[in-house]
Amino acid sequence: MGSTQDGSRDDNEQRSVDEVVDRLSKKFPDLDRDEIRRIVDEEHRAFDGRPVRDFVPVLVEKGAKRRIKAAAKSG
Repeated sequence: MGSTQDGSRDDNEQRSVDEVVDRLSKKFPDLDRDEIRRIVDEEHRAFDGRPVRDFVPVLVEKGAKRRIKAAAKSG
């Protein structure tokens, strides 16, 4: 899944990241879906150019969830 030689994204990885947005939107219904998408996209971009892509969606979800929880506590 998601592995390319140059570290770029592929369709499977993008679908997995889209599923992250879906899961987090369900888990945090009080947070606007667009805000969740923005956070997930920022987390995803952090992995651009990295050659090993297999775990990117998992790492994106973990980072986004951490940020969303922190935002929920402060907001």
